[in-house]
Amino acid sequence: MTISMTDQPSSSKTEDSEVILSVEGVSKKFCRDLKRSLFYGVQDIASDLLGIREKSDKLRTKEFWALDNVSFELRRGEALGLVGKNGSGKSTLLRIIAGLIKPDLGTVRVKGRVAPLIALGAGFNPILTGRENIYANMSILGLSKQEIDDRFDEVVEFAEIGDAIDSPVQTYSSGMAARLGFASAIHTEPDILLIDEVLAVGDVRFRQKCQRRLYALLQAGKSFILVSHNSQSILNVCQSAIYLSNGNLIEVGSTHEIMTIYEEDLFFLNGRKQSFGSIFLPEKTKSESFGLDILSVQFQDVLGNTIESLVSGEQTILSIECQIHKESKNINLFVAIREMMGENDLVLHISSFNDNQPLALPPGKHHIQLQLPYLGLKPGLYNLDFSIKEGSLYELDKVSSFRFKVIGKESMSRCLFYQPRAWKVLINK
Repeated sequence: MTISMTDQPSSSKTEDSEVILSVEGVSKKFCRDLKRSLFYGVQDIASDLLGIREKSDKLRTKEFWALDNVSFELRRGEALGLVGKNGSGKSTLLRIIAGLIKPDLGTVRVKGRVAPLIALGAGFNPILTGRENIYANMSILGLSKQEIDDRFDEVVEFAEIGDAIDSPVQTYSSGMAARLGFASAIHTEPDILLIDEVLAVGDVRFRQKCQRRLYALLQAGKSFILVSHNSQSILNVCQSAIYLSNGNLIEVGSTHEIMTIYEEDLFFLNGRKQSFGSIFLPEKTKSESFGLDILSVQFQDVLGNTIESLVSGEQTILSIECQIHKESKNINLFVAIREMMGENDLVLHISSFNDNQPLALPPGKHHIQLQLPYLGLKPGLYNLDFSIKEGSLYELDKVSSFRFKVIGKESMSRCLFYQPRAWKVLINK
């Protein structure tokens, strides 16, 4: 195992594409049993002191691979997204890159200074004042006292701590500690920032302020590794991404490609991927029915063919087959669509009631169609909930969590929705 760090870039001519972080075959194992873990720890420390410890790809009793043979590169000025389910090894990988723990196998080579924003304020001593913690924290990240003196006022101004700077950190709110932790880290002028969900803390104004500063650092040629469960955050910031699962590197590639693979893999049930595009329901008994029963739901193209993957910008039809037991001239469909990733935000809510277009349905089997001339949803996975009511209150039937996938023909990494468009040049004569 090797971790090598260089405080200053090579004296040779550098390029924007130079590799500043190289992770080669990194593996890390942990023990699930506390007593055995302590025993193994003492055993390994003794072996290190005696110089007899050897690399081993064998697991001892109760051990498991938190990371297994992970390799990738980070280039100067690049923002790299790191995605995976909880327990996939993301935080372990960041801690190895930051030098907080050592890998059991493999090599990590870092060119420049690393600032780990893994937990804002985690390294602060609660008894010390904010001022004292700034000096302690920034010195740990490699700055001299003179360098900290020169940047101290900027740190305090960014953190918006004010007179509390000379109060013990234990008297700070969580937001104040977060602001101070972020300000201390970014003012070390790191070459690589390791960001693990820290932008989810603090108020909205502070998060926006952090994002603006991170964007400025990226423009200045700094590099990021960003961990987030919010897919839009990764798509907005990162040009490329890597996907970890159970400690294994699944894929490395463009952000859009990786996020598509990751989102699809999240929705396996018993090893089988759930189907998208259509569902079929049994007809209810007379005692179960309220006068209208939903039999099937599917997305269709303009030719009436069932489609599993919708395409942003394409004409799309949501078709609902119903069994109507009694005539009604005041049927309304209420549709709500939510993103399955991120915060499960509501992205679309439409109804025939709000559109003042109630539907008239005679007895028998019929199809209700919601026709969308342009699908405005960006690529991703979605949940569709809808209900059919008589009027606006009396619910006849409903379907919850009808899942569907949207793909895109063009790059939409920074879009919140699809906007149909055309380009034209008018030349003055």
